[in-house]
Amino acid sequence: MGLFERYLTLWVAIGIAAGVGLGLWAPAAFQSIAGIEYAQVNLVVAVFIWVMIYPMMIQIDWSAVKDVGKKPRGLLLTLVVNWLIKPFTMALLSVLFFKYLFAAWVDPQSASEYIAGMILLGVAPCTAMVFVWSTLVKGDANYTLVQVTVNDLIMVVAFAPIAAFLLGVTHITVPWETLLLSTLLYVVLPLAAGMATRHALLKKSNHAVAAFVAKLKPWSVIGLLATVVLLFGFQAGTIVAKPLVIAMIAVPLILQSYGIFIISFAGAKFLRLPHNIAGPACLIGTSNFFELAVAVAISLFGLNSGAALATVVGVLVEVPVMLSLVAIINRTQHWFPDKPDAHK
Repeated sequence: MGLFERYLTLWVAIGIAAGVGLGLWAPAAFQSIAGIEYAQVNLVVAVFIWVMIYPMMIQIDWSAVKDVGKKPRGLLLTLVVNWLIKPFTMALLSVLFFKYLFAAWVDPQSASEYIAGMILLGVAPCTAMVFVWSTLVKGDANYTLVQVTVNDLIMVVAFAPIAAFLLGVTHITVPWETLLLSTLLYVVLPLAAGMATRHALLKKSNHAVAAFVAKLKPWSVIGLLATVVLLFGFQAGTIVAKPLVIAMIAVPLILQSYGIFIISFAGAKFLRLPHNIAGPACLIGTSNFFELAVAVAISLFGLNSGAALATVVGVLVEVPVMLSLVAIINRTQHWFPDKPDAHK
């Protein structure tokens, strides 16, 4: 591992501190950047995320993607956790904390909005950042692409019904522009660029792809750090103004993340998945598609609602938590087989 990867947690901690500090020092600048968005997707953040995932897209070998169907258990684990477990555990945890454990410190209306925001996070599995986490755990790029693609297809039909059921409302309007634009920016475009780059590099030599990806690695980490600085800079005022509320919302979100990870990790061990498939499978359900969750929270409850705040807190806690889970997966690599069993 290079210097950036070896001390990534330290760099992220510095990025968080820098984001909050800069957000307080120059709030107008961050407000201007925050305004550069379309369909609730911030285009500046999208560029940095694109920089993060582009190197992984170059590594995708389309000749191997077709073989993913021969190893269905990793994909099955991801789908069961994301759609049959995660939304419901998030709902249970949010109700437990804000209807009971934190009830003395939060008024009922705010509690209901916080619960709604956390439920929206639980129903939105991650699309973009999964590629980053997969790279950090040396995941199978081809398999990760298929996992993300299948999740996105299911999200189109499952997000609204599950969210409506858990929120107790009869109608959820899915912000299709947000969903489609995010998929275009975070999957389709970088994938197309990666395919074109890989094709051009393979014309030179078989080693050209690995050499080029190695050169891009520092830029991928820089993209991650820039994203962290922006996200925390956008919310610097809220972090300072409502630290107790943010801390209370963070508790069930963090418990949910580690709980889902433990379930996925145990499932991967039981299924004897190889490390390069088990790693991404454990991380996809743990992280969230925060653009979609934020957009729905704003459309349903308003920009300044507790629901919108809860989805934003989900963004703030995700990176530090995910880095800790990446470290766990990397340190337990020897717990998983190097190669898949037949038909697994």
